[in-house]
Amino acid sequence: MKALILAGGMGTRLRPLTFSTPKPLLPLLGRPMVMHIIDSLPGEVDTVVLAVSYMKDQLEDFFRKNDCGRRVVLVNEDEPLGTGGAIRNVRQHLDDTFFCFNGDIISSLDLSDLLSFHKRHGGIGTLSLWQVPDPSAFGVVGLDRDRIIDFQEKPVPGRAISDLINAGVYVFQPELLDHIPPGVVSLERQVFPKILDKGMHGYRFQGYWVDCGTPESYLRAQSELLEHGRSLNNAFVQGSKVIGLNYLDRANLKGCVVGPHVCALPGSSVADGSVVERSVLMEGATVGKDCTVKDCLLGPGAKVDDGKSVQGKVLAYFQ
Repeated sequence: MKALILAGGMGTRLRPLTFSTPKPLLPLLGRPMVMHIIDSLPGEVDTVVLAVSYMKDQLEDFFRKNDCGRRVVLVNEDEPLGTGGAIRNVRQHLDDTFFCFNGDIISSLDLSDLLSFHKRHGGIGTLSLWQVPDPSAFGVVGLDRDRIIDFQEKPVPGRAISDLINAGVYVFQPELLDHIPPGVVSLERQVFPKILDKGMHGYRFQGYWVDCGTPESYLRAQSELLEHGRSLNNAFVQGSKVIGLNYLDRANLKGCVVGPHVCALPGSSVADGSVVERSVLMEGATVGKDCTVKDCLLGPGAKVDDGKSVQGKVLAYFQ
């Protein structure tokens, strides 16, 4: 079985980190974002197809050096094709039922259960669905029991047909490819509404779901993973206080307060008198003395100078 990951975006909302690293390789608790998807795949998936474009060379280099236990195929888009166009562009690899993922989704979705649901209900596709209090920023789905009867893209507040949104994880039959025209195509806007009569079903799940394409949602994804058992404390702690759940991997903490929900990767450090909360310190990032760092993403080698307070920032090494 194949799994397709749509990973061609430029990650503009996570700049400047994505100036030097493609979004699929940004670390979430020390593991590239794309690997959280690959790790969650059920055993019957033997091939992962990545639809890529931006920084394809870095992605190729990563998968050449790292064995993820499955065959990995990267297919390039010479120009952005939209979600539907990206699927059509890899059609030569999709000859049977396949999973499809938006590349920045982190969730508790049970993929084996999703696949079983799809097989029981039949039809051309099954969409994972997530309930939200305000669906106005999302693609909204109308259901009749489990069958999808309507789509509504980013409705005006208060006018949504339901509170269930497209969670960006699908199971499709290869027949879907017959309904995607050439060129730039939106799966959500141009394809889904036209194939309702082919049998589209919605699978609702509980737990957590994060579209981690912004700094705020990236940090929220980290918090969810920590709250669901991904914490680690393997830091060099010298007179420091560590609060709550964190992922501390060979970081140097000296006379500081760290946590909750902090990820500090190898070679990062926090100096005397500093406080770090709900933040990411990538490899080699440093926080000087008497600093306050909250809700921040510090890229590899980024530095917060002594006495500085930063909140809600994304800092790359060249800043």
